[in-house]
Amino acid sequence: MDTAALITQVVDESADELIALRRDIHAHPELSWAEQRTTRLCGHQLDRLGWTVTPMSRSGLVAELGQDGITRQPTVALRADMDALPVQDVTADPWVSTVDGVAHACGHDLHVACLLGAARALAELHRNGMLPGPVRLLLQPAEESMPGGALHLMNQGALDGVGRIFALHADPTIEVGQVGLRGGPITSASDHVTIRVSGAGGHTSRPHRTADVTFALAVLATQLPAVMSRRLDPRAGASVVWGMIRAGSAPNVIPQEGLLSGTVRILDAVAWAEAEPIVQAAVADLVRPYGVEAVVDYHRGVPPVVNDDACHQVLVRAVADVLGPAGQVATHQSLGGEDFGWYLERVPGAMFRLGVRTPGGPTYDLHQGNLRVDDRAVAVGAKVLAAAAAEALAG
Repeated sequence: MDTAALITQVVDESADELIALRRDIHAHPELSWAEQRTTRLCGHQLDRLGWTVTPMSRSGLVAELGQDGITRQPTVALRADMDALPVQDVTADPWVSTVDGVAHACGHDLHVACLLGAARALAELHRNGMLPGPVRLLLQPAEESMPGGALHLMNQGALDGVGRIFALHADPTIEVGQVGLRGGPITSASDHVTIRVSGAGGHTSRPHRTADVTFALAVLATQLPAVMSRRLDPRAGASVVWGMIRAGSAPNVIPQEGLLSGTVRILDAVAWAEAEPIVQAAVADLVRPYGVEAVVDYHRGVPPVVNDDACHQVLVRAVADVLGPAGQVATHQSLGGEDFGWYLERVPGAMFRLGVRTPGGPTYDLHQGNLRVDDRAVAVGAKVLAAAAAEALAG
């Protein structure tokens, strides 16, 4: 039996158990840095399979296999994120979240189940002498918290000796049984920016005698995105979008303070490095005529995920091996942020998008409380992750 056939057999035979595991994690979601139950559950599963498990500080773990007698070959790493979101689960499934106001609305429960499925297949390859090198699993906390739990694991040596790294992300726009592949950039850099504006305020009948905080906020909300579109290379795909504008409590009172908060998303890593000083300078210039003070809190988030070309080809071959030619579809670069980008600043790697949409069914959106995934995606993701590791090691 060849590698792909053994991976397929192991995952298919354990599919029901992996689905039950996914549902269990979904029913017990944990927010960033609080993934204690999930960490213990994963550690127990991996220990039973013969992986060497090392818990990380706070939460999360690293597990290794195939290190015995193979110390010089670079390790291939597979990563899954574990944290949930502060979102109410509004589904009616029997495995609905048991934690009020917390839900796996981004599919991380699925990511974990896929990685544990891959771990089973890789352990079986190892027992049969078919794993040509060492593999490391990263069960990562706090992907939803900027700048992300990836840095936390990296600071504890999670990438030491790693030559390549692979990951997946649920995609509700792709049908189950397929994965989306793309070489080069696949996600965006994502930063948070909050601007606090203050001034003397006063009566709306005398705006000429006030520092008009509300008007200055309106100028910033409309003009800062325009400035960014002219100060950054348009090919960088910079997007400034506001999620919150807050000022005042009465229609005839110009308030003394207000707040504007949103995200800066950029497709290009070079432009991302230039963004913060441009925002700082533009804000100062824009509010100067209105006699107000503006303080910018620019929180640098995550870099774009840029898939390495060689690692992308590993995924292409892995998908063909375990899913066949119909298993892969082209996918686009999104403006979503993913802290997997931090790993790729250190080592080459690639991320693929895992189809979770039931054919003919509704298309859900990520980060919404009604997100539902087709459970058949667990086996698909597990097979591709395991095949990617084996393919990378064999190459």
